[in-house]
Amino acid sequence: MALDPVGSSAVTGAGDRYDADRLLAGYRAARAQEALFELRPAGSPGPGIGYDEFLDNNGHVRPAWAELADALAERGRAGLDQLRSVMRSLIDNDGITYTEVDRERDGHPHGLEPIPWSLDALPIVLSAADWEVLEAGLVQRSRLLDAVLADLYGPRSLLTDGALPPELVFAHPGYVRAAAGVEVPGRHQLFMHGCDVSRLPDNSFQVNADWTQAPSGAGYALADRRVVAHAIPDLYERIAPRPTTPFAQALRLALIDAAPDVAQDPVVVVLSPGIYSETAFDQAYLATLLGFPLVESADLVVRDGKLWMRSLGTLKRVDVVLRRVDALYTDPLDLRADSRLGVVGLVEAQHRGTVTVVNTLGSGILESPGLLRFLPGLSERLLGEAPLLQTAPVYWGGIGNELSHLLANLSSLLIKSTVGCETLVGPALSASQRTELSARIGKAPWQWVGQELPQFSSAPTDHTGVLSSAGVGMRLFTVAQRGGFAPMIGGIGYVLAPGPAAYAMQTVAAKDVWVRPTERVRAEIVTLPSAPAPVKTAAGTFGISSPRVLSDLFWMGRYGERAENTARLLIVARDRFHVYRHQQASEESECVPVLMAALGHITGIDTGANHDHAEIIAIVPSTLWSLTVDAKRPGSLVHSVDGLGLAARSVRDQLSNDTWTVLVGVERALMHPPEPPQSLAEADTLLASAHARTLAGMLTLAGVASESMVRDVGWAMMDIGKRIERGLWLTALLESTLIAARSAAAEQTIIESTVVACESSVIYRRRTVGQVSVAAVAELMLFDANNPRSLLYQVARLRADLKELPSSSGSSRPERIVDEIGTRLRRSLPAELGRVDADGHRAKLAELLAAIHAELRDLAEVITETQLTLPGGMQPLWGPDERRVMPA
Repeated sequence: MALDPVGSSAVTGAGDRYDADRLLAGYRAARAQEALFELRPAGSPGPGIGYDEFLDNNGHVRPAWAELADALAERGRAGLDQLRSVMRSLIDNDGITYTEVDRERDGHPHGLEPIPWSLDALPIVLSAADWEVLEAGLVQRSRLLDAVLADLYGPRSLLTDGALPPELVFAHPGYVRAAAGVEVPGRHQLFMHGCDVSRLPDNSFQVNADWTQAPSGAGYALADRRVVAHAIPDLYERIAPRPTTPFAQALRLALIDAAPDVAQDPVVVVLSPGIYSETAFDQAYLATLLGFPLVESADLVVRDGKLWMRSLGTLKRVDVVLRRVDALYTDPLDLRADSRLGVVGLVEAQHRGTVTVVNTLGSGILESPGLLRFLPGLSERLLGEAPLLQTAPVYWGGIGNELSHLLANLSSLLIKSTVGCETLVGPALSASQRTELSARIGKAPWQWVGQELPQFSSAPTDHTGVLSSAGVGMRLFTVAQRGGFAPMIGGIGYVLAPGPAAYAMQTVAAKDVWVRPTERVRAEIVTLPSAPAPVKTAAGTFGISSPRVLSDLFWMGRYGERAENTARLLIVARDRFHVYRHQQASEESECVPVLMAALGHITGIDTGANHDHAEIIAIVPSTLWSLTVDAKRPGSLVHSVDGLGLAARSVRDQLSNDTWTVLVGVERALMHPPEPPQSLAEADTLLASAHARTLAGMLTLAGVASESMVRDVGWAMMDIGKRIERGLWLTALLESTLIAARSAAAEQTIIESTVVACESSVIYRRRTVGQVSVAAVAELMLFDANNPRSLLYQVARLRADLKELPSSSGSSRPERIVDEIGTRLRRSLPAELGRVDADGHRAKLAELLAAIHAELRDLAEVITETQLTLPGGMQPLWGPDERRVMPA
């Protein structure tokens, strides 16, 4: 089977197995026709892709890739299709996502819907010799950037001696004046370094970008290794690539070691912008692997010059912060005033030396494109060494002859601003755009640099479903240790986007990077990477119990219970509709309007229950469809599942991997429904599947929470949410179905439907032996302490859960409300609740249900106000205008 050129739409070749000769012939054809990066004007030399990772110049498979070539030949078309399917399932089950961000709206980034992570099944394979070169060059570059960073925020000899132009430093947004004088304990000021590299036509490697602000991708790299290894375990064991997991351990130890000297048992946290960050999964997965809490700004507070973590009315001292928030947003008092991602006073705490923040504030200056121009000379000056990894030549407009070269070659360079984040791809600019850009550069030449276009190697890719050749690059990582910098063995590879976007390092899929072992390492036992397990932090805690985290867990309990109950009621309503839609004249047909009224009452959606029976029956199919898949209806099933997913992703580091396997399956069934069905039978099939999968998923999640979660404060708060929601649903359901008296036939059907929705039909039938008894329903669903679905059982669980909260005193307001509900239940008699008054209503039952429903709502509000209230917004010292920019 042949490999098709980039852009083809089908894989050619017959049969289900690849023929090795045709494989190589097809790949050579793909490379010969590849014009992915030939973007320069006609007649200009384009970089192309000069080095093929897979084949050598003679068309033979390189030794490092031999096993992968054999695997491709063995699998055949069907095998690769199956591999893609397995990869997608593993990614979905692990909940690996990337959040697209809208940067256009009001000038600030806004998170959109998370999308599944795109991961190519075929890794990039590096030989042991290649990795030796990369490792040496990467560590050297980290040492160099560390030395530059220490000087720029310390003695500044590079500026005073003229080795670096001051305007390239002070005008760049990555330079943070407030960070001057802040020092990270230990030998190194640069804590973590990400470096984008690619291979040149001569087989050497070139650096395309450095990431030092808050490097992302390490979490993705570790997650990708686990997915790919489990998708192709035979190939993984055959090649036995060197593991990436030691990097996580090195990072963990480095964070603990970065604590101030006075810290005896350091507490480390990972500061995240939140779930709407582009790389929210990367942050949460890394925090889970490290065993450190993932926090947001609302979880932290500075008091007495120290940083503290909120924990249900108490505070825990924080010693180290792994920062994933851009530096300017970390402190609205000393830095960006309109930030809601940082902690007021964090800069002052760093100056006092009471907390360490890494990467240190101000490390973003190392990402300046102007700095690249001077790095080779700085390497000789600071390290006494020539760079082992080269950078594409850079021309700065502040030097006369380089400005001339820059202006003369706008069409063949990457043009970057030294005072912002603007990057323009020269070959993609029109003549008028180049003229306009030339004028802009002429006005302030020092604000611009031009860089030769990056060059990339090619490798096989299968991410689009078509086996082809594409340009690839890699991001490698190091972390500071006492003795130097330790690299991740491998990193995260990527498939570059077609067209000019590739020059700006835009990607379309990730790749795992496999480093072949030496013979000594090969002798070690190779095991498949396992899912991350919760690890104790340095301070001996499993996580945090801040109001934000507890609020999300509370709503996880509520949304999970709400989705389960809604699915149950929808299933019962759909079943009754099918039984009675052709018997509208019978007394039993009253059950359908009653159930639809219950759905409307519980979800707050108009279900047509006030219309005549015939009209209600007619709109039931569309109503059930909308209540299942319409995400715009607040009470719909998909709305509850969406809320559950949102809350769960906010506390990803608190949950096991099994949670995502279950939750993603439910989301898949509901979030992307097919077009509205053309027939009632088709609609019923789709609804039955969605309801069943949702109910099964919610039951599984409940089992995971019950059997796998540690019984800590977070679990108690989640269970409180669950019990409150179950009580609210039960009282609303009974109020909608049992208050009005009806004929015996109608009452029996309604009661049976009600107890089925309450998952208590079996015990009800055993107790009543077919008799119609509202009193028996009340006894079972309100007063039976042994029935997990009864209201009294929920009260008992609430009382026990509230005692687990640190604020429990036995007489706190939430506990008093629960006791009042219990007292109200004890004073009620089932027989009295079943009596019908002259108006045909069960007034005692209605009064009891309404009172308890109101008290449960009060309980939820009180818990929210007293336990889950987030800190209020801070008003800047200079006035209420959050967007005001103070003069420099």
